[in-house]
Amino acid sequence: MGNTALVTGASSGIGREFAGYHASKGGDVILTARRGEALEVLKTELEQQFHITAHVIALDLGAAGAAQVLNERVKAAGLSVDVLINNAGFGGQGRHLDRPLEDEMAMIDLNVKALVTLCHLVAADMVAQGAGRILNVGSTAGFMPGPNQAVYFATKAFVQSFSQALAQELKGTGVSVTLLAPGYVETGFADRANLGGTKLVSGGGKSAASVAQHGYDAMMRGVLVTVNEVGLGLLVNWVIPLLPRRMVLGMIERMQVK
Repeated sequence: MGNTALVTGASSGIGREFAGYHASKGGDVILTARRGEALEVLKTELEQQFHITAHVIALDLGAAGAAQVLNERVKAAGLSVDVLINNAGFGGQGRHLDRPLEDEMAMIDLNVKALVTLCHLVAADMVAQGAGRILNVGSTAGFMPGPNQAVYFATKAFVQSFSQALAQELKGTGVSVTLLAPGYVETGFADRANLGGTKLVSGGGKSAASVAQHGYDAMMRGVLVTVNEVGLGLLVNWVIPLLPRRMVLGMIERMQVK
């Protein structure tokens, strides 16, 4: 098995940290995101610091057909993906009927459609070569409904279900699938999602570097689902499922009101 990782959403936040952590272990990286300039800066940094090879493919992964184009460009460059890290995604605060429909659909396109497409295309090649690792970045949001971020929470619930099912389907092929479900992380996510001023982010979060390292290490161990905080994992797995549904809905809604 080779050691080239394809990292989506690699220009900042957790994606940037994933790329750096993989490179620190001697692995080459394929960096993709919308911001080509930021990717080129990261490419230079990683190659100089870790003496690996970094490839840049700048595109909007949420655009129609973009995931297929990304896969084609990877193959056209003669590259093989040994590690797929599906990190790209975004959220958006506000009631569903108050948010522009095009924004909600764009969220589904990136958080769900692009991820599924890359899993389908890249995993097929991994199975053919008999080895590979996939890390899908979900969220603790995927364990519950999310009033005031209804579509985002729903996309992460999809990623959680899909990742586990795919992992089971790929048993015995040499390809593993891991779901990383972090709590709030200190990145630019909150700004893009317009979450400033909500209880969800007021207490701060974990660093992008710590979350990336936790998820990457879990992927390398073949863990099925991992939450980066023990207490949070207990909450979403054992406490919230036992609470009355209306109570959970009200609690999450209040956390995301400005």
